[in-house]
Amino acid sequence: MRIRIGNGLLLVNLLGFVLAAVILFFPLNILRIILGLPLLLFFPGYALMAALSPGWERMDGMKRIVLSFGTSIAVVPLIGFILNYTPWGIRLEPVLYSVVSFILIASIASWLRRRRLVEQERFNIEFQLRMPSWSGGIWDKVLSIILVIAILGALSTLGYIIAKPRVGEKFTEFYILGIGGKATDYPKEIRVGQEGKIIVGIINHEHKVVSYRVEVKIDGVKKNEVGAIVLAHEEKWEEMVSFTQDKAGDNQEVEFLLYKNGEVEPSLSPLHLRIDVTE
Repeated sequence: MRIRIGNGLLLVNLLGFVLAAVILFFPLNILRIILGLPLLLFFPGYALMAALSPGWERMDGMKRIVLSFGTSIAVVPLIGFILNYTPWGIRLEPVLYSVVSFILIASIASWLRRRRLVEQERFNIEFQLRMPSWSGGIWDKVLSIILVIAILGALSTLGYIIAKPRVGEKFTEFYILGIGGKATDYPKEIRVGQEGKIIVGIINHEHKVVSYRVEVKIDGVKKNEVGAIVLAHEEKWEEMVSFTQDKAGDNQEVEFLLYKNGEVEPSLSPLHLRIDVTE
């Protein structure tokens, strides 16, 4: 039975929309990786090659597939570069929307150019289904068996990796920012009794739920405490934390200490600021 599906762009666009929707609404990282690979590394290049060469005159199917991978590797970073200079930035949603839109626009261009060609000149994907045959020599049969074993082995390895993914490094991000949300404009001078304010951030990369507590000390004396802050893996906490000092003096040390799961010793090295406190 011979099957003919045209240039395959309708299927590519349908799969692109489906894969993008699944990636957006299903947060499982392994699933995103598996579905994201063809969406980023093959579909954009295939659609662009179909637009540039809608007929058979320049390349056959195998060359088209190889060039589709190479072209995708060139196109997707360019899309990210352009997004970096837009208000949307390089985030998951804008990247997916842009890649799917690029595939759609390239497909429309391919369709318009394809209409100008006679049927015999248009690139089409055809394949024929037939029952496998054991005709041939003994070496053909051995190679067929080896090929089947190799495919089954590759699928088994992929299934094992998905079922038992390797756990990456376990750590916690702990940082402080100025009032504007940047690593600048930290408070340098306050008056006695006046609140100093700083943004404190925590990101959990521990691959488990962790309870955090933050202490603020000035010259070794505790001035504030925040917690418990319970975060799941990859969850982020970022809030304004204030502190006051009742003693004047220059170059006083403000420490931010992070504790995990009720531990009595800080889990990370303290973060430091130096401030002058005036009357």
